[in-house]
Amino acid sequence: MKKSKRIFLTGSIQDHFFKQFIKENADRHSVRGFLRKLDDGRVEIFLEGDHEKVNAMSEICKRGPLHSNIRKVEERDEHFQDFKEFKIFNF
Repeated sequence: MKKSKRIFLTGSIQDHFFKQFIKENADRHSVRGFLRKLDDGRVEIFLEGDHEKVNAMSEICKRGPLHSNIRKVEERDEHFQDFKEFKIFNF
């Protein structure tokens, strides 16, 4: 079953390591979507793929890489959009 989820993260991250960590894990879990930094400083992550893989990737995103400090997580289910890959925008 396919699933889509949007996550907003607030906290302290090291941009280069964070985007690399998210991209590598998305590719490893065969999850598609995107990652971008918003003007207000939050990070937006859109995930889609198989239900179990999206849930696993969501937990990875909420934890972040070593030395990241995620203070707030907002998460919501979204409509499936059929992305073909995982991309990084505006980071």
